[in-house]
Amino acid sequence: MLERSYGELKPPERLLLGAGPSNIDPRVLRVLSLPIVGHLDPYFIEVMDETVELLRYAFKTSNHITFPISGTGSAGMESAICNVVERGDEVIVCINGFFGERMREMVERCGGKSIEVRAPWGEIIKKEAVEEALANSNAKAVAIVHAETSTGILQPLKEISKIVHEYDALLIVDAVTSLGGCELTVDDWGIDLCYSASQKCLNCPPGLAPITVSERAMNVIRNRRTKVQSWYLDLSTIEKYWVENNRIYHHTAPILLVYALREGLRLLYKEGLENRWIRHKENIQALISGLEEMELTIFTDKNYICPAIAAIKIPNGIDDGSVRRRLREEYNITISGGLGKLKGKVWRIGLMGINSNKKNVILVLEALKSALKREGYNPK
Repeated sequence: MLERSYGELKPPERLLLGAGPSNIDPRVLRVLSLPIVGHLDPYFIEVMDETVELLRYAFKTSNHITFPISGTGSAGMESAICNVVERGDEVIVCINGFFGERMREMVERCGGKSIEVRAPWGEIIKKEAVEEALANSNAKAVAIVHAETSTGILQPLKEISKIVHEYDALLIVDAVTSLGGCELTVDDWGIDLCYSASQKCLNCPPGLAPITVSERAMNVIRNRRTKVQSWYLDLSTIEKYWVENNRIYHHTAPILLVYALREGLRLLYKEGLENRWIRHKENIQALISGLEEMELTIFTDKNYICPAIAAIKIPNGIDDGSVRRRLREEYNITISGGLGKLKGKVWRIGLMGINSNKKNVILVLEALKSALKREGYNPK
């Protein structure tokens, strides 16, 4: 029997300027305390319908199949891949960072054959490389990350999308970090499956993965040779709960998280999608200018910097963990270290949603300057 006493949770109030999650908008926090109703209650169904409408606005799409998967961004990734990929299918996976590698892993776990198109981390995938892979394969789909969270690169998609469709393949896009913070137009760019996450530029708690799927992709999914290997993530059954007139129980939705997502999307709609994109661009440029004044080097190709996150090379002789610990313990600011092969080599600073503002740019620059100085960093 347990004998110790357990106090109430009293987490510290951090300014989350890392790779995610971002701080939750206070207006989103408020709706998390509202009364819960049943997952088939008429009121909740109305909330679901509004959430779908607002997600179509955020993705800039008219796709019927648009809703949040109950799960994190990785659940969105797995749903997109496992619905399309059957055993033996060839899939071109574009890898220029940590999350491209994860997509490759998921394709292979579905029994697909991964055809890798690689670029150095911090650089974009070239459209010529994608076309060459398509010309020399029978690829069913091309999977690519829009905003690679591990490196801060923003991948151009329009020309790649055109090439993909010339070869009659599907385009799967990871927009986990970009939705609501970077220019993304699903219909105009011809994206067939696009998924994201609730905890980044939408300033909601982790736990939902918005996804949108073209009718072209749904035709492929509905005409599979075999059942989708994941019952839970099968889009053709989830749609009967989320977007059909006569709702059929699929699972108990995380009702309060859906409230939160609907509120986060309402705030996005109120600000205006294009205004949000401009704000993120302006603030990331201000951050980069300040970092360069400190003689820090941006890791990413500067022509393709993601407006929601920047990766900076850690100066020689500076301890990664010590600087991040100082920021956390002395300034209550969280930034992220590197993932995978970039561990200990870069810092990642995120300016996502409400966190993308001039005040936070100044705060993180001054805190980082102070922490580096105490670590012995003295630029010329």
